[in-house]
Amino acid sequence: MIQVQQKAPDFKAIAVAEDNSFKEISLSNFKGQKVILFFYPLDFTFVCPTEIIAFSEQIEEFKKRGTQVLGVSIDSQFSHLAWKKTPRAEGGLGEIRYPLIADTTKDISRKYGVLLENAGIALRGLFLIDEEGVLRHQVVNDLPLGRSVEEAIRVVDALNFFQKHGEVCPANWKPGSDTIKPNPEGSKEYFSKHG
Repeated sequence: MIQVQQKAPDFKAIAVAEDNSFKEISLSNFKGQKVILFFYPLDFTFVCPTEIIAFSEQIEEFKKRGTQVLGVSIDSQFSHLAWKKTPRAEGGLGEIRYPLIADTTKDISRKYGVLLENAGIALRGLFLIDEEGVLRHQVVNDLPLGRSVEEAIRVVDALNFFQKHGEVCPANWKPGSDTIKPNPEGSKEYFSKHG
């Protein structure tokens, strides 16, 4: 089972690209940038489109942070395309500004530990992978629980801050908030203000 601090499993699969073309992509295509890889159970459902659309609406925020977003479900690229071509008012996605990957073999979901084998669908897993392909953050929600895109952006910000400054980010940290120098003496500065 994949864990934070391990290399994220590579994969190769067909995706529906932003322009609705079919394109083979691999995780390794994105080496040198961060990746938010998120899994959702099925196309043409109810919670899933709210998440997929929310990520698309915030895509510029991810791009500003050097982060590629990739969505994955066990549906085929044909199902993904049909869902994208269905208007939102009719239960479709409309325009989505990042690739949706077809995990028809369920190998990607299985590698990331989110596949519900008996149901044949993935839980709502979200994985933050760094520029070197190392898994830095993961969260897995049960099927009825939608994710927070704002939290995904916050975690990318925290990783970016740590990579640049070497200081760690406390609970509920947001850009501009105080951070902690990760040593006993240096941490006193933070805790003297927030103790």
